[in-house]
Amino acid sequence: MRNESHLEAGDSVCMFRMITWGNQMTDQAQAPAKSYAEPQMSLAFRARAMFLKHEWVRGYTLLSPTLLVMILLMCLPLFMLVAYSFWTQNYLDIDKTPTLANYEAFFQKPIYIALMMKSIRMSLFCTFVTLILAYPMAYFIAFKVTSNKLVWLILITVPFWTSYLLRVFAWKVILGFNGVVNSGLISIGIIDEPLQFLLYNPTAVVLTLAHAWAAFAILPIYVSLEKIDRSFLEAATDLGDTPTERFWRITWPLSLPGMIAAGLLVFIPTVGDYVTPRLVGGTTGIMIGNIIQSQFGKANNWPMGAALSVISMLLIALLVVTFIVSTTRARAKGS
Repeated sequence: MRNESHLEAGDSVCMFRMITWGNQMTDQAQAPAKSYAEPQMSLAFRARAMFLKHEWVRGYTLLSPTLLVMILLMCLPLFMLVAYSFWTQNYLDIDKTPTLANYEAFFQKPIYIALMMKSIRMSLFCTFVTLILAYPMAYFIAFKVTSNKLVWLILITVPFWTSYLLRVFAWKVILGFNGVVNSGLISIGIIDEPLQFLLYNPTAVVLTLAHAWAAFAILPIYVSLEKIDRSFLEAATDLGDTPTERFWRITWPLSLPGMIAAGLLVFIPTVGDYVTPRLVGGTTGIMIGNIIQSQFGKANNWPMGAALSVISMLLIALLVVTFIVSTTRARAKGS
């Protein structure tokens, strides 16, 4: 009996040891998985806590698709353009050795600087003409139209129902040697022969660009005028201001932000335009955009075209920043 009890006790001890050893092995096998899962859960928890705590994180999360598209389709090509500007073209091959030869060529050839200055002058004049044409239209819609303003705003966009190229060709037909203007003037007896200065000159380029970008100037000016509190105008009238004085003292200063935005929207893209000068500018109406296009096209000199593009962007950015800083300081002093 004692032997049997000793055997049973021994068997019990062995079974206990085997169970304990099995549990230890199971814990050791699960320990790495548990230790690996804990940091993952902690990282996810921290990310969620940061997402819920910080508003800027939620904002960037919403913008992430747009930012990704901008990085892939805008920033990367821009970086490649900058990289190309430091390379050189050797016939059909591109020498990727970094060099400033393209930038030196820009400053050594007066034609490039002259075309750049000419493009800026033409774009400034085009911006001025566009604003002169856009402000009365925006003022009319904001203050004189009492109903169906949406219809008027849609009518402004009618030219955009056709392509930009067709609108430029339309102006070429209007200003051409046998175009609408010359034919009309001849038919009513004002001139005997067609006017040749209407087309293929800087004036034709400015006129065509002003028409093409007029809607982009009207809309921001209209928004600025629409936001003006009408009680200010009523108070000025009660204090004895004439309509002219009321305009220059209240309406004009409060509409300047819209004018500035419209001017930038017109000036920045028109400096680098090359389609309009090519079609209606002739030899005297070419701009820096035409030279850049020819470098990437017929000349097959991508590094030089990239250098001209980078210089144009830097110069335009410098002008825009200078303009914004000066207007901000002027408004701060005025207030």
